[in-house]
Amino acid sequence: MSNGTTTASGHMNRPLDAIFVAGAGIAVIAAATIAGAWFFELVLDIRPCPLCLEQRYAYYLAIPAAALVAFGASQGVSRRLLGGGLFILALVLLANAGLGAYHAGVEWGFWQGPTDCSGPIVDFGNTGNLLDSLNKVKVIRCDEVQWRFLGLSLAGYNALISLGMAALAAWGAARAR
Repeated sequence: MSNGTTTASGHMNRPLDAIFVAGAGIAVIAAATIAGAWFFELVLDIRPCPLCLEQRYAYYLAIPAAALVAFGASQGVSRRLLGGGLFILALVLLANAGLGAYHAGVEWGFWQGPTDCSGPIVDFGNTGNLLDSLNKVKVIRCDEVQWRFLGLSLAGYNALISLGMAALAAWGAARAR
């Protein structure tokens, strides 16, 4: 028994499977988001802080994992296995949304950020070459917003995008049963 209809040319038209849609959608959204982050960094010279770089890890995981889920769905891999993969992706992306919200809160001054990127700048005194070297390094602070659009920083947009991808992964995982 088939899930689709046959066209006049004899090809099968199947409705897009939710698992495939979720996997492909997450892979495309994550890749576009990382491409945007690299554009901001490499073309517009908006450098990432340590928290920004941490938030990219979820995308680096999500791109190949979601593409693998989509490919598996197109090849008829066990729906239970693919649903498990989407569930794990949902958890990772939800955690990343939390990290983005935390970072946005640091930028707004709601709470203290990590001391390695938002604490007071250490005075090394008169140390000659060390001080000259430090003056040449551009320190990117986690508590200073580099760019805003419609009131949100890139960390805020990361929280929203990650939350959306987590919802898409959860939707696909729920349809896998």
